[in-house]
Formats: sequence, structure tokens, C-alpha cells
Amino acid sequence: MAAGETTPLSVLRFGIFELDLDSGELRKAGVRLKLQQQPFLVLTILLERPGEIVTREELCAKIWPADTFVDFDKSLNTAVNKLRDALGDTSSSARFIETIPRRGYRFIAPVTDLSAPKETPGPAHPASPVMRTRIVSAGAVIVLVAVSLIWVSLRNPGFGKVSPTRVESIAVLPLRSLSSDAEQEYFSDGMTDELITDLARSVELRVISHTSVEHYKNSKAPLPEIAKELGVDAIVEGTVMRSADKVRITAQLIDARSDRHLWANSYKRDLREILSLQEEVARHIADEIATNLNAGERRQPASTGGVDPVAHEAYLRGNFYWNQMSCDGFVKGRQYFEQAVEKDPNFARAYVGVAESYFTLVDWGCSPDRELVTKSRIAARKALALDPNLGEAHAWLGKLAFFYDWNFPNAESELKRAIELSPNYPEAHMIYAVFLVTTGKPVPGLAEIKKAHDIDPISQLPNVIAVVALYLARQYDAAIEHGEKTVELYPDSVGAYYWLEHAYEKRGFYDRAAAAYLKMKGLQGASQKELLALQVAYQKHGVRGLWLNELEEADKNPSPDACLLSRIHAELGHKEQALEFLEQASQEHCGGPHTTVADPIFDEFRQDPKFQSLIARVGLPQ
Repeated sequence: MAAGETTPLSVLRFGIFELDLDSGELRKAGVRLKLQQQPFLVLTILLERPGEIVTREELCAKIWPADTFVDFDKSLNTAVNKLRDALGDTSSSARFIETIPRRGYRFIAPVTDLSAPKETPGPAHPASPVMRTRIVSAGAVIVLVAVSLIWVSLRNPGFGKVSPTRVESIAVLPLRSLSSDAEQEYFSDGMTDELITDLARSVELRVISHTSVEHYKNSKAPLPEIAKELGVDAIVEGTVMRSADKVRITAQLIDARSDRHLWANSYKRDLREILSLQEEVARHIADEIATNLNAGERRQPASTGGVDPVAHEAYLRGNFYWNQMSCDGFVKGRQYFEQAVEKDPNFARAYVGVAESYFTLVDWGCSPDRELVTKSRIAARKALALDPNLGEAHAWLGKLAFFYDWNFPNAESELKRAIELSPNYPEAHMIYAVFLVTTGKPVPGLAEIKKAHDIDPISQLPNVIAVVALYLARQYDAAIEHGEKTVELYPDSVGAYYWLEHAYEKRGFYDRAAAAYLKMKGLQGASQKELLALQVAYQKHGVRGLWLNELEEADKNPSPDACLLSRIHAELGHKEQALEFLEQASQEHCGGPHTTVADPIFDEFRQDPKFQSLIARVGLPQ
């Protein structure tokens, strides 16, 4: 090599891609991509001049010899399109190759040289008089420019300071499985969920919930469009590849507003180290974002050691089924969570899954076994014994204390601790919102439900709970507005129609109330005969007819629901019966009498001594 010559670079990285100029390979997260010669040459030429416009004429001249007889424009367009397909890029929302209309193309992503340049020092030669003159002149110019810049900066203190792009919110899109086995879908979904959980421990960062990002699985929408819909500044996307007892994760962080790559990396670990791997990825992303955040405390992820691979696989399967939000999903989720803790008794997060499953099976009416409530509490406490920093476990203990123990001080303490440890866990904000509104604090309660909605804007549950909170806060118009938006998103939402009916009724919109109630009953599986009976009852007696019909049906049940009957009698103005069933509900600890007591339907009974005695027993403010 001649003196002073630079060693040529052979490997270039951009995002999760690497271009090996020596072997002629393009690799994505270490996996070789098939790329034909012409698209490969286009990429090579663009990477030689990143950030610069390369004209179509230059590309054609370098790729096709002058005596080649081809349609250059068509061939170049084909080559660029094939290259974009390989990179997952588009002309409308370019992340790598930008089209400059009527001119050419420009490579816009950051490029890293993986082969460090090495210069071979040549022999020292005395500079000629002409060269010395040029050096002196150049030095004078540099000094003059430096003095000018100093003068300008003194006159303008903000000159030369670049304001960093703030990243305050982020969404982790579903990680794409590189496995051809469709059965591995639960694994990539589970890894996405756990990465979100780890990132969500950042106090200053708003992280979108898994249930909202799930809507963008396999989406072809441009990233800026997704980011706008979710209301985030940055997006993480990546892949998961599992092979035998190894797992490989690739991740890249993208500024969603400019579609600019901020960071990318790939990781490979043994399955036993899977939790520490997730924490490492989350920490690297948080560290990258932290440079653009105001100084402040950032919580560390919950501590985890090695976990048994079989237990972890069962845990991921449990999450996969639980997130289906159905009785069948909860049953299957419970089975897998139980398998996880049986295989690895020190797996704290799996105990949280057990607690969630037990509670939800009862709360959703999927199981009549009230002992599951006690088992849920035991599992949550076991999780905290293994890892006191699991905010999710504190949230479930708070929910149990609120709904089943009526221990309001303990419930508030647990929920506050859950939010402190896991500020991006939407369930904690939702439970706390209902707690605050129920205990007579509507303003902070509605603020909490807004936080839950900001974290999980698209999924059904926070939207329904927002309707509940607004209704309990006596903000009926707002409840109707939010409820109508919710049923637009989720036309089959039983909960949204249920609370919409209540809000419509309070505002005197009786036809709309009846329509919402009939829709809810139909979604619950009511027969055509039952629906017709409700319609006839409404036509004869108005909304009162609906409740008379429901009372007749409830009386046929050998084990009537005291909470439901108290509300039906309240709707019909039967004060004594309503209070009697409320009293029965409070003795049974059925899981919701205090929320029922807070319902505006009972407002006309609040001065009754029996009602005030019940409020005191339940622990609600007068």
C-alpha cells in the first residue's frame, strides 16, 4: 500500500442492516438477504455518498456500460424498488432512500463504518514555499473565522446551540418473528410485552401499552402515521429469532416525527438469560432517550435472575392467552401461569400472572369459585416477596383491597405504590381512577383515567373505564361523548353499551337508552324472544318497562345477584327493596357494593338513615 493511503472500509451499518463490500452480502440483523446485482450496486453507490444527491444519470453510468442496450429509466426504477423491498422502505415514507423528483436519490439514514480506517504514515517532507504560503493563509482564515464566531456567540448567547429533540413518549411495535413456525407467535408477542413492561418503568417516559400497539401488528402504515395515531415521539421496532436454546433480538429506535434512526443493535443470548436480555435492551433504549430528557429519576427495571426456559415459555404462553381478554383466554392463561411457577418457584412475574388470572376469572363472572380471590391475594404477595419492586403486584393487591376487602387506606397505599414503581401500567391508573371517583374525589380521579388512556389509547378497557368514571362523576354529557366514540372503535363492547345506557337515561335520552340496552343484551347472547319482550316492555311502559322485565327475569334466578337487584329496584323507585339488597350485598362482600353505592341512581336515597349507615359500614365518605 502506498504511503499515506487509507485502508478501504469493507462493512457499513445502517439501522439493523450491514453491507459487506468484501463478500458482496447485505445482512439484516445478521441474516443474509438475497439481493440481485443491480440493486446491490445501487446501494453501494448511495452508501459511498450518504446524505448527498446521486443523480439518475450517475447511477446509470456506473451500473450499465455505455454500449448496453436497455431502458435505463425502467431498469433503474426496478432496481431501486427491489432494494426498497429488501430494506422494508417506501418512497412515500422513506427511512433509507429518499427520492429527489426529476433528479435522483439520496441515502438519508446514518451510516457507521465497522472497519476502522488506518492510515499508514508516509515519510516527512519539508513543505515547499508555495505550500507554506497556503498553510499560513489557511491558518489566517481559520483564526479570522474563529474570532468572528466568538464575537457572534458573545453578542447572541443562543448562537450555535442545537436544541435536542425531546423524546417523552414511545411505542414498541410488535416484534416480528423470524421463525417460519406459526406456533412461535406467542413468543414474539410475549417478548414485545415484556420489553414494554421493562421500558415502562421509566418515570419520565410515557410508554404505550401492549394492547394498543397490538393493533399495528403486521401493519404497513408509515411510522409517522402510526406515531401520530398513538401520540408518541419515538417508535421501537425489531425482530425476534428463537433457535433451540438461543434467542436473538434486534431493535431499532426511530424518531417518529422525522423518521430518523436514533439507535440500533442486535443481541443474542441463551434462553436462561432471557429476562436480563430484555432488561439490557430496555436499558440501552432508555439510555439513548435519556440524552434528550430532562434530568430526573429513572427507575431501574425489576431485578431478575436466571429463569428456567420451560417456565419462561409457559409464562409467555400465559400472557398470550390472557391478553385475548375472554373467559377461555383467562382459563388457558391461568393453566400456563400455574405451570410456570410450578417449574420455577422463584419466577416473580409468573406469580403476577397467576394473581391476574385468578382475580379476573371471578371479576368477569367466568368462575363462581370465590376462593380464587383469596388465591389471587396469596399469589400477588408471593410475587412481592420475591421482588418488592413489581408495581403490577402492588396494583392487584390494591384492587383486591378496594373491591373485596373494603380496606380503603390499604387500597390507596398499594395503588400509589404501584404507580410509583410502574408509572406506565394502565391498570393501576384505571383502578385508582375508579377508587378516587367512588370515594368522592372526581377531579383527581378523572386525571388518573386520562393518564391510563394516554398510555393505552386504543384498547377497549381504558375507554370503557373512562365512561364509568365520567358517569360516576355525574358528567353525563362527557360520558355519552366518550361512550359513543368507544362503541365506534368497539361495536361489540358490552361494557360501553351498559354504561352508555345509564348516561343516556340520566340525560333523559330514553330512546337511545333503550337502544343501547337492547344492543348490550344482544351482545350478551339474549335470544330474539327475550329481545322482543324487552322491546314490547319499552313500548308499553318506557324505560321503566325495561327494568320491570329485568326484575321478572332476576326473580327466576335461584341465586340472585344482590348488587344487580339493588340497582333494578332503585331504577323502579323501590327504596326499601333497593336498600335491603344493598345491605345483603355488603354482607356478602360481592366485589362491588361500594361502587354500586356511589352510582347516581341512589342519589335520591342518600339522606335515608339506612343508606347513611350502609355508607359508613362500607367506608365511603358521607
